[in-house]
Amino acid sequence: MISPSVYIARHMQVMLATLGEMIRSPMSNLMTIAVMGIALALPTGLHVILKNVQQVTAQWDGAAQISLFLKPSVTDKQADQLANILRKRQDIKSVTHITRSEALKEFRENSGFGEALEALEDNPFPAVIVVFPTEQSDNLLTVQTMLASFKQRPEVELAQLDMQWLKRLYAIMDFGRRGIWVLAAMLSLSVLLVVGNTIRLAIQNRRDEIEIIKLIGGTDAFIRRPFLYTGFWYGLSGGILSWLLVTLSIWLLSGPVSQLATLYDSNYSLSSLDFSGSLILLGLSIFLGLAGSWIAVSRHLDAIEPD
Repeated sequence: MISPSVYIARHMQVMLATLGEMIRSPMSNLMTIAVMGIALALPTGLHVILKNVQQVTAQWDGAAQISLFLKPSVTDKQADQLANILRKRQDIKSVTHITRSEALKEFRENSGFGEALEALEDNPFPAVIVVFPTEQSDNLLTVQTMLASFKQRPEVELAQLDMQWLKRLYAIMDFGRRGIWVLAAMLSLSVLLVVGNTIRLAIQNRRDEIEIIKLIGGTDAFIRRPFLYTGFWYGLSGGILSWLLVTLSIWLLSGPVSQLATLYDSNYSLSSLDFSGSLILLGLSIFLGLAGSWIAVSRHLDAIEPD
């Protein structure tokens, strides 16, 4: 019965030995690590970009903006009363009341039809109340329910929301998330194949050594151990390289993005992978390295038998 300390010492010895072998032949190993790092960096980078886009859209004021066009018979005082009632709702962030005269003035200044409006006897523009839902209520289902309740009010002639724009926004975000998962699955499969093929070549190169070990009674677990640790080092190195590539890309893009945000009077800056995301990336990379190595060893080790 092997004591736990001896068992751990043997594993540490094999782990360091496989690392030393990889360092002694850097070129071929660096190519495998580079393929893994680039393959994992692509979906990871897209995930970070999508996360930043979600942060930007969450900061947009009025992303779900509802415009209530009041009836011509509603006075400014009645419109103010309605606006005050709406401000007391928990699902509404803010309410803006645009009077009929303010709407006419804004149209005259921005439309270029000021002279034509002078010929009109009455103000054709209705009073408008613009409603901004809270961040917790800023989703399509809640906004639709809110819109339906506004249409029932007697002061409102038309309640309008750019539903198509919201639907397209949420559809694009959902498409992006699913696309990243599909791409990640395909590239993870490619990483498995790359690691598996690399380990297969290593097994073939050490075929004579494996046959001798089996002749003197070496078990499959003993033979499999160094190849699994090789897969572990491939996975860890590929994950670190992937993290470096994503972090470097975000750093290169942060300057132009900050300049663009400044033009829009915003202090927004790109965010990279957080601590939990980095751990997930490294864990997934190590898992793929170990899985690819295990598959290759299990498939090809049984085929090697001493004559």
